[in-house]
Amino acid sequence: MIGVQLANNKIGIIGYGNHAARIISILEKFEDTEISKIFHPTKKVLEDVGTNRLEDLFDCDCIFVLSPDETHFEYINRLMNNYNGYIFCEKPIVTEINDLNELSKIDVNKKKKIFFNFNFRYSRISEILKKCIVENQIGEISHINIISTHGLAFKKEYLDSWRSNKNPNNILDSLGIHYLDLILYNLGGIKNADYFPCLVSKNGNSYDTCTLTLKTEKTSTMIYCSYANPKINEIIVIGTNGYLTIRDNKKEVFSPRDCFDEKGFFIKPPAIQSDTFDFDVEYIESLKNSLKYFLDCVVNKKSIDIENFEKSMITTRMLIELKH
Repeated sequence: MIGVQLANNKIGIIGYGNHAARIISILEKFEDTEISKIFHPTKKVLEDVGTNRLEDLFDCDCIFVLSPDETHFEYINRLMNNYNGYIFCEKPIVTEINDLNELSKIDVNKKKKIFFNFNFRYSRISEILKKCIVENQIGEISHINIISTHGLAFKKEYLDSWRSNKNPNNILDSLGIHYLDLILYNLGGIKNADYFPCLVSKNGNSYDTCTLTLKTEKTSTMIYCSYANPKINEIIVIGTNGYLTIRDNKKEVFSPRDCFDEKGFFIKPPAIQSDTFDFDVEYIESLKNSLKYFLDCVVNKKSIDIENFEKSMITTRMLIELKH
């Protein structure tokens, strides 16, 4: 069980796809969770709690918007006008710039009851990055390199999935967005950003691979994501006095910079710290942490930090602009 008491707090769900099922499976592990209704516009997903009437969710204490990306604004808009509880919405917030601009106009008190789930903010990766910045352990950060790949595009079921055809930029919207937000959330101040998508596998019509480059005043970042490569999860953070690597289920810190051989030439710094790190485990933990934060606000009737709304808007705006 996960430690947030939800007695007498009812949860409504919009959507029932793969990610929705993942969220629901985690919610069911919270103590005294009651999933009251699951809405789908056309299907009756479960006999006891399924409904095709959105208004059946309006007496819930919180509603989770876990539907396809392009429907998020429609549901948020309807809920803003008819519902006074808390809203949890999966990323990306919206897919169109006009919808994003409309969201920015809503009352600040309503903004404090909406949570946008960029769950890497609640991840160990984010904590490590914050620590690098605050503690200056490896000096001033100069460059960050992120690789996240696997071979989904070569599996038979890929051609029949939404990832291969529904949206040409699925690789960015479903995978790259996590790391884009991670950098924006922790570093901010992006002066230049570029997006380079391509179709490597030749399977389907959506891009299966992309590279993002981001530049702040002093730090460059490259993010490479693909469904057409072997499985690789790797992060390197390079500073002026050392570097940090997360790869092969291990996080290591190497420092100081000034290490020399007997001839006075630079050599690789020693590892001064080493810990285990499993990307798959940490992803699920970040989801649990974000859900725990949201549900704690619901149960205790607390405002959601307005930073969640504001930084989610920044990430989504850049996401949309990169694709145009």
